[in-house]
Amino acid sequence: MSIVEHDPADWEDFDAAAKRPIEQHIRNSFIKTYKPVLDDAEYRSFDTMEEYRQWCKDNLPDWLGYSRT
Repeated sequence: MSIVEHDPADWEDFDAAAKRPIEQHIRNSFIKTYKPVLDDAEYRSFDTMEEYRQWCKDNLPDWLGYSRT
């Protein structure tokens, strides 16, 4: 078995990240992505799960992953 040598430059990003405060790690962890239709209203409510499922089927693009399998 051979020992793999690593270039110290490979670790610069890791070292920089290790020095950041946890609050910054958390802030950088969440990426806001616009989801068509879902993000267009502040909230929606449904009386039944079936109403919700039908609304998803009628209004949401399949690529969002809310379709029934």
